[in-house]
Amino acid sequence: MVGMQRSVMVVEDDTAIRLVLRTNLEDEGYQVVEAETAEQALVLNVDRKADVVLVDLRLPGIHGLDLVRSLRATSQVPIIIVTAQTDSHDVVAGLEAGADDYVTKPFVAKELMARIRSQIRRTTPPEDVPAGVLVCGPIELHPETAEVLRDGEPIAVSRIEFWVLAELIAARGRVLSRDYLLRQVWGYGNAGDGRVVDNLEYRLRSKIETDPANPQLLTTVRGFGYRMRP
Repeated sequence: MVGMQRSVMVVEDDTAIRLVLRTNLEDEGYQVVEAETAEQALVLNVDRKADVVLVDLRLPGIHGLDLVRSLRATSQVPIIIVTAQTDSHDVVAGLEAGADDYVTKPFVAKELMARIRSQIRRTTPPEDVPAGVLVCGPIELHPETAEVLRDGEPIAVSRIEFWVLAELIAARGRVLSRDYLLRQVWGYGNAGDGRVVDNLEYRLRSKIETDPANPQLLTTVRGFGYRMRP
């Protein structure tokens, strides 16, 4: 790998799965930090900041969801849930807690590596988003400083929320489909799970709208996708 080696923290209590993940990640050139519990992950995170964190939901002790919330409260690090749970509630809960993406066990290593690369790419501005300030009503987005302001006051958004908002504002009122956003922001090669987008849009509304239940800025166009008012 050219330049500084990227690191991935794997939070997984199953030794065999951690070994598989470590092997695949190291083959891709990543430095791997392992944690068996959420408690251990939080301690390691103080001194060993990772570029991406993989979190199993079903951890002993502190639940994986609480780990996601704790990490998200203090960091913009990309978080990918790796879970055997296929129940919609668990997936949605993970996304609502602040995770950026998820994969289910048994996972395909090539797909997981692609998701990780995509999350790392999102740490730098996408080429097709203008460098200048993007404005939508009371919302200002500053790509060069990664800031979002509402009526001049800063809003705390995650990294993935920032880039979705950038795509929507830059579209100047055009409707962007879930599949488009999954490709542009998450890096999905094919159609992915629209719940990832839907939950992120829900979180964005809670931050940018005066009344999230009656959105005026970020609206849903049923059957098509989402748009920001021009």
